[in-house]
Amino acid sequence: MDGTRTGRFGPALVVCCAAVLMVGLDSTALNVALPAVQRELHASVAGMQWTLDAYNMLVASLIMFAGSAADRTGRRRVLLAGFALFSAGSALCGLASSTGELIAFRAVQGLGGAALAPVSLSVISHVAPDRARRARAIGVWTASFAIGMAAGPLLGGVLVSAAGWRSVFWINLPVGLGALVLAARRLPESRAAVRRRFDVVGQLLVIALLGPLTYAIIDAPHRGFRAPAVLAAVAVAAGALAGLVAYERRRADPLIDPRFFRSAPFSGAVVVSLGAFAVLGGYLFLGTLYLQDARGLSPLAAGVWTLPLPLATVACAPLAGRLLARRGPRPPLVLAGAALTAGTLLPALSGPGPAALPFLAGSACVGAGIGLVDVPATHLAVAGMPPDRAGVASAVSTTSCRVGVSLGVALAGAALAASLPAGAAPGLTAFTTAAGPAWWLLTGCAALVLSLGALVTGARARATAHRASSRPRERAMGVPG
Repeated sequence: MDGTRTGRFGPALVVCCAAVLMVGLDSTALNVALPAVQRELHASVAGMQWTLDAYNMLVASLIMFAGSAADRTGRRRVLLAGFALFSAGSALCGLASSTGELIAFRAVQGLGGAALAPVSLSVISHVAPDRARRARAIGVWTASFAIGMAAGPLLGGVLVSAAGWRSVFWINLPVGLGALVLAARRLPESRAAVRRRFDVVGQLLVIALLGPLTYAIIDAPHRGFRAPAVLAAVAVAAGALAGLVAYERRRADPLIDPRFFRSAPFSGAVVVSLGAFAVLGGYLFLGTLYLQDARGLSPLAAGVWTLPLPLATVACAPLAGRLLARRGPRPPLVLAGAALTAGTLLPALSGPGPAALPFLAGSACVGAGIGLVDVPATHLAVAGMPPDRAGVASAVSTTSCRVGVSLGVALAGAALAASLPAGAAPGLTAFTTAAGPAWWLLTGCAALVLSLGALVTGARARATAHRASSRPRERAMGVPG
């Protein structure tokens, strides 16, 4: 059923935007609340780390599974399950009486969050088949996700100051339950035209790849890159990757066809998302330490200082959709890369001492870059794939964003820890000096986004996308690959 002809496009877009808004907010709002959580639950530093990691690892590991399941069993059905699990997990987190309970309930949230982002993007691709309308809808959708991530610290600071840390979880309930009711009543069901066989081995290999990889990225800066647990996780992830490529190449109906990565736009979109959201994750991480530890601001005041980032994201995300619809993905991607590069260069070049103005200006540039990048990157990831693989393609794109945030935090944290004196509580000048290498690492990620924005959007790149997307159909018809 065509949602654009039945008057369901508007409700579907509201549901999909609510889904990624909750996921985005939950990704960053909790960071501001961690000191209050630690005081009330008497949690260790490791316990607080796993409060964040349990959610991130579950989402990164199961996004691919959710996208594939939605293509096969029905996108509306999987989206409803995602809303229910995320809302239930949020309610349980708000009731947690110990660190162990909070970690377990965050995992329940992760089960729901893994379904919300990729499946909601597949729903948009289904209800908006027109290219221009789909581009604008994806612009609103990606803006909702980016705004949620960027505004999380501000909202978290307001909620913690006004009603305590549990309110960070309670705020998800009215949004989640309202979207659940609206989706149940107005969202059309859709699934892939071709019912592919369920790839159990492929799903397990993806989980074995992304789970340990995410663990290694997050824990390496704290445990050390040579820690046995980190090395073991990297070994498991590497083995899973080798096994996944070998197994999927031989399978007639693979979960992730390795040939898709021969598409320059698809592969470029994955790397662009990794780089851009690494900048966002690293910037928010360094910004939290700079504002609360180095400058001594309260959670609320620190949240107010982050306002330039979400405001710029809100302003630029619709612009990205319009540019994409009129001129293709290259202009918004190049502009995004330039904004992200400027946003990380400003604090990197500011030198030691007070750096308020460069930080605020850099926040605005990073927000503009995130607002501009996600629409064309998501478009590249989905547009180059066959329609019946939209769920998996969007899941790969969303996974890249999730892993990118964790990678940015890990890179920035490792660089900062290497430059700070052990056990010292740095002052403002000491912190800005020690943070220099971290800012330069993030600048490298931003420069990668800028260069790929020009390289993967030309005529030659589009030709590789056509060849890659036609290979699965040829194999299904018996044509050798």
